[in-house]
Amino acid sequence: MSQNKQKSKNSVTIGLLREGKVPVDRRVALPPEFAGMVKKRYPEVTIVAQRSDIRCYEDAEYEKEGIRIVDSLENCDVLLGVKEVPIDDLLPGKTYFFFSHTIKKQPYNRKLLQEILKRNIRLVDYETLTEQSGKRIIAFGRWAGIVGAYNGIWTYGKRYNLFDLRRAHECFDLEDLRSEFSKVKLPPIKIILTGGGRVAKGAMEVLTGMGIRKVTPRQFVEEYYDFPVFAQLNARNYNIRKDESAFSRKTFYKTPQLFEGSFLQYAAHADLLIASAYWDPAAPVLFSREDIMRDDFKISVIADITCDIEGSVPSTKKPSTIEEPLYDYNPCDDQVEPPLSDEGNITVMAVDNLPCELARDASASFATELVERVLPELLGGDVNNVIGRATIAADGQLTERYSYLQDYVDGK
Repeated sequence: MSQNKQKSKNSVTIGLLREGKVPVDRRVALPPEFAGMVKKRYPEVTIVAQRSDIRCYEDAEYEKEGIRIVDSLENCDVLLGVKEVPIDDLLPGKTYFFFSHTIKKQPYNRKLLQEILKRNIRLVDYETLTEQSGKRIIAFGRWAGIVGAYNGIWTYGKRYNLFDLRRAHECFDLEDLRSEFSKVKLPPIKIILTGGGRVAKGAMEVLTGMGIRKVTPRQFVEEYYDFPVFAQLNARNYNIRKDESAFSRKTFYKTPQLFEGSFLQYAAHADLLIASAYWDPAAPVLFSREDIMRDDFKISVIADITCDIEGSVPSTKKPSTIEEPLYDYNPCDDQVEPPLSDEGNITVMAVDNLPCELARDASASFATELVERVLPELLGGDVNNVIGRATIAADGQLTERYSYLQDYVDGK
């Protein structure tokens, strides 16, 4: 009898959300085989999937794993999604997992967080799931880097009519995407890749997979090559202390306002920029609109994986979409123009949901970390406070860790 009571107490119903945000996102937090795996590991857990015709996995694939397809998730305790849930779809009193894009006080999601609090929803944000050290547990970064770098090369080929590649979203998976690499025939161009995290590592997989040789930042500036090369720049390579003291990574991330940018030394040699470095608004920008108009500014194509609008890259004036991935930036008039419309423009690729282009691979990679490192905490008492640290709101209030968002919620 006590065992039955215990099982009843621990029983949890997890619902897989149909993504409702526009533009459409085909990723899922838990692909069918992973949902089946969770069912076997946790007999007390029931998993259902909301009916969807946009997922990269068909409903029938879930049913094959014994996952019931439902129209409503009202009977679920925990709801797993990927992107922000439309406000009208929020169910009161539930626990939600998704990328809320609220922790930087993003204005466009203020109303979302207000409604989450109003409806007594417990919000756990994937972006804030961390180890005790602060290192993120789960992310789509590698896939953003892979697709972003591929799109950057695709864009360069388009601008100069060099080769014809399939779009990433037209490929079934990463293995299929790699079959396109051999079609890339580049002149001896120089490519800059910023960043050192998961996104940059994903981008390097593509560049090296295409046979593009990596060189040091110094070689990039000083040497001539008769084949394409790329250099990876970390923050220390293009930021210097205003007081001319030695660069400290810890100081830079803590007080970026003490630094100024030195990126232009590379812009004079680079043809293509792949921007994948995290940027703090207090930090120096990579370059300005005025810098672009200098005679020695050489970059003509920018793949901005970060897609920080009006951020470190001034030509990123708006996000682009998978359907329309490119636009031109006219620095003379500070205007967005149709893609590939003028040689004096910079061609920009700033798709803001890049992992969607390889949705199946990205979903499976994401689910691996979710199943191995997050669900055991959720279903096992959260002994390491992983869920606690990532909980932004609960019981109609911001948690203490995220109380700094109160003025944002209040509209100030």
